[in-house]
Amino acid sequence: MRNCLLTLFCIALLMAGCNKSKEVSIPSPGPNSLFTETYPLPEASRKVMDGIYNVTAGNELFGDQVVLKWSRKKLTVMCSDGHYLVLDVGQLDSVIMIQGYWRYCYNDNTGIASAYIARDEGGKDIIEANPHPGQIIIRGGYGSKGNEINNPLQFVYLRPISPSVLNKKFSLLAHRSGGRTSDHLPVSENSIAMINFTEGLGSTGIEIDVQLTSDGVPVLYHDADLNIRLTQKGPVSGPINDFTYLQLFYLVRLIHGEHIPRLKDALYFVVDSTLLTDVYLDMKEKVPSIKEVIPIQKEILQRAKEKGRDLNIYIGLPSQDAINDFMSQPDYQKIPSLCELSVDDVVRTNSMVWAPRWTEGTQDALVAQIHGQGRLAWTWTLDDVDWIKEFINNGQFDGILTNYPFIAGYYHYIREN
Repeated sequence: MRNCLLTLFCIALLMAGCNKSKEVSIPSPGPNSLFTETYPLPEASRKVMDGIYNVTAGNELFGDQVVLKWSRKKLTVMCSDGHYLVLDVGQLDSVIMIQGYWRYCYNDNTGIASAYIARDEGGKDIIEANPHPGQIIIRGGYGSKGNEINNPLQFVYLRPISPSVLNKKFSLLAHRSGGRTSDHLPVSENSIAMINFTEGLGSTGIEIDVQLTSDGVPVLYHDADLNIRLTQKGPVSGPINDFTYLQLFYLVRLIHGEHIPRLKDALYFVVDSTLLTDVYLDMKEKVPSIKEVIPIQKEILQRAKEKGRDLNIYIGLPSQDAINDFMSQPDYQKIPSLCELSVDDVVRTNSMVWAPRWTEGTQDALVAQIHGQGRLAWTWTLDDVDWIKEFINNGQFDGILTNYPFIAGYYHYIREN
């Protein structure tokens, strides 16, 4: 066993020396940053900044209005068309300093952003956590390449996010824990690093893909095979369930260098290190894994309860085979689950969530039926701006699974009721 581990360790070192993750440029102010001199804003001050803002400079990129919404540690600016900003915020004396970057989700366009809020333009209200700020004016600029800032940026506070919207349970679920490899994010899909990153995109929940290793360990991974779409070039390939967890740990790195995580480790991170409220476990079916996942789900939900965390974890049921496997488990009706099939199947499995594909439409009558049973309705995987807007403004779903939670967040939070 010791020789086997030594061999695996040597191969892993060789891989680390020969492979480099795909580069994704996240603009940064570098040594010119003032953030080493700032203090973090307390939570009460952060809430003052949340709201709807008019864009009075920078309209050509960010539109006429934006939504500002704090997550656990980042300020996200959500725009109507797929642009977004991820910002750090700090206090320097009586001035609020802001810096970060902007992205456009449908291509690789990105750039740096930097701004401030003066004391007499809302800084004082934010620092004093005044829940009814008289005004907030964010002044600054953004760049179109490198570290240059060559365009003016100005957001002017219009109103708070409607209390009725904030009090409404609506889940912004990030696909593959935050986004796909093809979206060129700086961390890998289905990784703990992505779970740590996703709240900055506006996510309140995540969908993660669950598969089983050859020795029965549930792990996060989407495709059936190890491949260069999701992993760095390495010494092994083939079906992921042909390998033990230990082999995957030592021989495989995700595209940005992370390990393939165990489901248990990923869920512990969710409950201990995030404010996410919903986890959708997408059960891949090459090897049935529900039996191995249920004890992990139960353990993490108990930990969340002990920590006073509002967290739901649902086992996904995407097919009749999955339903049959699920219903063969003891007390299956008490196990939190999500059913992607018919409303009748939702009732049979006693699933808390019905999750039909978005191409079926808003299905208002069936959603009303689900609500009448005290259940939730989510739809997946919805990425087009116009359809997101349609489902939020004219549908009755309680959540949207998307690769672009900042778009769904914009249309959700900008509503007035």
